[in-house]
Amino acid sequence: MFVELGHFLLILALALSLYQAIVPLAGVFFNDSRSVATARPVAGLIFILVALSFCVLIHAYIISDFSVLNVVLNSHSEQPLLFKISGVWGNHEGSMLLWVLILTFFSAIFAFFSKNLPRNLGALVLVCQSFIAVAFLAFILFTSNPFQRLEPPGLQGRDLNPILQDIGLSLHPPMLYLGYVGFSICFSFAVATLLDGCVDACFGRLVRLWAVISWIFLTGGITMGSYWAYYELGWGGYWFWDPVENASLMPWLSGVALLHSAIVLEKRSSLKIWTVLLAIITFSLSLLGTFLVRSGILISVHNFAVDSMRGIVILCILAFFIGGALLLFAFRAPMIRNSGLFHPISREGAIIFNNMFLMTTVATVLIGTLYPLLLEVLTGTKISVGAPFFNWTFCPLMLPLLLIVPFGPLLTWKRGDIAIAAERLLLSFAVALAVLAFVLYITEGQMVLAAAGFGLAFWVIVGALTDIFIRTGIPGTCWTLRWKRFRQLPGAFWGTAFAHVGLGITLFGMIAVTTFGEEYTINIKKGDSIAIAGRKINFDGYEVYNGPNYDEHRLHFTLTEENHQIGHVMTSRRFFPSQSVQTTETGLLWDGLSQYYIVPGDYIDNNGMIIHIWWKPQVLCIWLGGFFMMAGGVFSLTDKRFRIGVLKRKRQRVYNRSLK
Repeated sequence: MFVELGHFLLILALALSLYQAIVPLAGVFFNDSRSVATARPVAGLIFILVALSFCVLIHAYIISDFSVLNVVLNSHSEQPLLFKISGVWGNHEGSMLLWVLILTFFSAIFAFFSKNLPRNLGALVLVCQSFIAVAFLAFILFTSNPFQRLEPPGLQGRDLNPILQDIGLSLHPPMLYLGYVGFSICFSFAVATLLDGCVDACFGRLVRLWAVISWIFLTGGITMGSYWAYYELGWGGYWFWDPVENASLMPWLSGVALLHSAIVLEKRSSLKIWTVLLAIITFSLSLLGTFLVRSGILISVHNFAVDSMRGIVILCILAFFIGGALLLFAFRAPMIRNSGLFHPISREGAIIFNNMFLMTTVATVLIGTLYPLLLEVLTGTKISVGAPFFNWTFCPLMLPLLLIVPFGPLLTWKRGDIAIAAERLLLSFAVALAVLAFVLYITEGQMVLAAAGFGLAFWVIVGALTDIFIRTGIPGTCWTLRWKRFRQLPGAFWGTAFAHVGLGITLFGMIAVTTFGEEYTINIKKGDSIAIAGRKINFDGYEVYNGPNYDEHRLHFTLTEENHQIGHVMTSRRFFPSQSVQTTETGLLWDGLSQYYIVPGDYIDNNGMIIHIWWKPQVLCIWLGGFFMMAGGVFSLTDKRFRIGVLKRKRQRVYNRSLK
């Protein structure tokens, strides 16, 4: 009965979501304050119901209830507890329930913290959120029920996909979903604002707040997912331009554009139409990512759905929300009027430049991702669009964007002076030029593009630090006064600085590992060694280990320099009897921000083995930059402007309001 309770709670949540979608909306149009007032408490109740249902499913996994089909297909009695719990979202049904849980959680959070918003506007946001909840709750109940019983019950589970049995995959999907679904608030706020009739600084501030929160989680999800793929799949790379990777990159890029655009709307009352459109596009790209991963249209380790009917239903949901929002935008956008004017050379102009290139890169990634799928549907021809296409289209588009990044914060609002900004960036330019010359020197002039890339990375990093120096005083300012101003800098400023520094650090790591990395594939036996990056890696021998639900063949290596041992690393091959699947576990030996990366290959005669070894200089900078960017988002949230109450607007009937 406990499992049936979880199913029943979802049915109740669907019924309440239908109520929240209809009754408060009718209350707004007929000016019934009591109906409108029910939107906020109902949002909290829906979240409680979905959360309890999710806990029921977790409980079924923990106790290995093999009368539940979902548990049988994705768990095992000997599986470690952590992977039993992460198995809840390591499948299609459970991951969709997690998606709805996060959706209702953000709706409840919005309902709790939006009491200062005009009553009708807050209700319309929750109405839009409830429509999304209705669609996905109905999808779960009618096509993807995670509580479906199995008669007779299974004696043992089939186990979770072995490559998903990792701490990284326990955290990566929830983080990614928090980012995806968080943008639903921006989407709902955009729709509600179009209906309510006022696109103003209040809209810009709140959209910026929720966009920052979502972007932090999405950045964390992408960073963790990239590092998981790097060390778990044993291929030696950090980004493959897989369609599922692209599905998370597109809303991330669009979210960056939305963040910057919302700043202009909040401070200068400009870019109103564009900000509303970006809020719609960003969540639409999140829905597209859900469709690509959950529809079964892609073959990937991230893909769980195998029923084509589910893909059709998700596509219909996608078409309804994206098409409906864009149709509403088409009707209401012509009535929006911008009130802030500015010169092309200004901070607003720099942000428009930023948005233009960001959205062009989004379009490029979107075309490269969807074109093979559309071509196969229309003609039956299968083609692959891989890394060369994206590298030769995406990277050139990012180049001018990176060049302009240090200029943006140094330009003033409304009308800036490019000459003054350039003068302040002379030190950054000198450092970038010195780095470029140094790389050309050590590579004997053979790596011009790599040298330029290193120079660009330092241009971005030092440019962000330059802004900090300028904000604390002119040259010659005493250190006491400079320190006082340093502590008084607002959170939003630190957010920008950390995010830009993180971008430069990530770029530095990518170029370093691409330029100076080494790769070897060798046949090795116990006692053999290989020289790499000025050191030796010695093969010490084998070891057999029996894990909780796998058998493991471990290989041990030591790193030596001038006959002194400076490190030890283990790599292995695991066999999972429940699925007859074999996986490899990468051996990583850290050397500062660099790594030795060892992957076992096939066995050969005479107790030998083929192994793959990489030397990856400064590779950890790739993900360190991601955490710097997340820290920038967290600093932005500390800005006191996000804590200022929102003045209530004059209440008017929706159909009599005019957009400003």
